[in-house]
Amino acid sequence: MQGRAHGNGLKRQTDNKFLNMYEVDAVRRDGVHFPYYVATRREPGDLMYETGMLRADGVVIYPVYRRDPEKLVILRQFRYPVNDYMYEVPAGLVDPGEDPMEAAVRELKEETGFTFTPYQDYDPSLLRPFIQSQGMSDECDVTVFGYADGDMDRRAPEATEDIQVILADKQEIQRILREELVSLRAAYLFTAFLRSDPQNPFEFLNI
Repeated sequence: MQGRAHGNGLKRQTDNKFLNMYEVDAVRRDGVHFPYYVATRREPGDLMYETGMLRADGVVIYPVYRRDPEKLVILRQFRYPVNDYMYEVPAGLVDPGEDPMEAAVRELKEETGFTFTPYQDYDPSLLRPFIQSQGMSDECDVTVFGYADGDMDRRAPEATEDIQVILADKQEIQRILREELVSLRAAYLFTAFLRSDPQNPFEFLNI
């Protein structure tokens, strides 16, 4: 069943490399038009507003340390929007033509030095892209779960990055949740980690 029109087109406001702002000609329930602003990583003509396409723009990575499954590979990273350090799980953008699992392997290696092996024995509904910040952006991300192997090695971080790689146990994760700035997606994944069984660290994915 088709509902009423909520928008009547959009206009690009910025011209940046990674993220741009669009003004939507939005329509209220009473028919009055008003401006609504949307941030997107997508190119003109490819915005979800235009295509309705659910596609992975980025990956969120849940890397259990295989040598000690009671530890999770996490990041402490400076984020300019909050002008402070935040605790996060590793994440990154999916390159054109790249599968999200391939992107997860590449991103974890680049960010931490660890080799990532995706775990795939769970309901495929959890491998769908999910919208990250629906009030302001059309960015869709896939969470990829798996094991981190090898050793930490970040010899050549990008000059714009200020990242500390951490092997966090459950006690440290609890402290971080109580005391530190944490991204929302990391907070939920940290909660899953706290409840996980090191003998079967991905059992919680059986929905």
